[in-house]
Amino acid sequence: MPVVNVWGSISPTTRTAHPEPPEPHDEWSLAGGTAWVYYSPLNRRQLVRPVILADGFSTGASDLAELWAGLEENGDYRFISELHATGRDVIILGYHNRAASILDNADTAIECIRRTLSERVGRAKLAVGGFSMGGLVTRYALAKMENDPSLPDAETSTYFSYDTPHRGAWLPISVQAFAHFTKDNWGSNMPIFGQFSDLINSAAARQMARWHISKISETPEQDAERTAFLRKLDEVGGWPRGVRKVGVANGVDNGRGNGIEPGVVAAVGRGQALPEATLFTQARGEQIVATLDSADQPAVHIRTAGLPDLDGAPGGLFPESTVLPGNPGNFGMASMLMFALGCETELPVNTSCFIPTISAVAAKEIDDRTALYSPIRPDDSELDAFLCASTNQGHTAMTEELGAWIVNEILSTD
Repeated sequence: MPVVNVWGSISPTTRTAHPEPPEPHDEWSLAGGTAWVYYSPLNRRQLVRPVILADGFSTGASDLAELWAGLEENGDYRFISELHATGRDVIILGYHNRAASILDNADTAIECIRRTLSERVGRAKLAVGGFSMGGLVTRYALAKMENDPSLPDAETSTYFSYDTPHRGAWLPISVQAFAHFTKDNWGSNMPIFGQFSDLINSAAARQMARWHISKISETPEQDAERTAFLRKLDEVGGWPRGVRKVGVANGVDNGRGNGIEPGVVAAVGRGQALPEATLFTQARGEQIVATLDSADQPAVHIRTAGLPDLDGAPGGLFPESTVLPGNPGNFGMASMLMFALGCETELPVNTSCFIPTISAVAAKEIDDRTALYSPIRPDDSELDAFLCASTNQGHTAMTEELGAWIVNEILSTD
């Protein structure tokens, strides 16, 4: 099963070089990104029946070769090839900055849609969607095109999302706190200790995270960036209205969690620079989620109250780190930072739920513990149709179960 780079870009299971993609038939330079165009063999190098696939969140610029590999080579379903076999032309869309505001990258998606329409041969409507954050980028882009009279009709029949955090993402507060703690103490001398903290505090991360802290002294809450993004989304109607809206989740729909227990030790590090760092999985009620002790200051205890036990919830599991290669999971990233400080480490839990199923299918709010662990009914969702995975699996894992369903949904709008 493939896992993904931090917060959304599909990548190989291992850290070996990903397969080299074929040369795109065309490459579009956009104001905020780049798109690669692959024509279906059935269409004789013409853009006839376009499908736009938007990248997700991570550090820096999109790696379209990596995105192609995740869609085509590293899962158990060749998503691009299957679309080509139906006569669909594939456009994979990336951004100059994957951590920039979703609103900014939505402008790039709008430019890509306009370019697609200008080069399309015939009148076939588009299918537009994305993976993880890419689903939010394209959701906002399509809704904005419907509501802004200065923009053309998107001429789109299907919108799709693949494990997108429609109701927010979960990154354990203990992990966020440890990232900021290491930056505060060692980031000025060792940049690796600031990279993850900076990523957590990026515009896109603040917009997606349901609970966020920008420094260890803060109380976990919804960031102002997220509040502003949700307001902008509401201003354009929340969803594109003139399209069929479908989506998939990498988590199950039966309410069964992933087996991670609440309130248990997830990662421990002890060494000279860091006498103790202990991170715990999230539990309900008041809790110390992290104890952090550097050599030259008293121990800091990070507390939460009123949060659900999200680490074990049904949903797509937290992806592989690009900041620390070879390391799976969010608690695993913290463990690698501990190791970099010369600590002896233990890692009883290396990952957790990242995109709860009810978020990926736009069903209910993820601060509702009962909803997190309850079966999802078709009429719970704001999507017109959705499919959830048979098991809780890696976030945006490209499986035949989910990939083939998306392809069939695109076909159903012909």
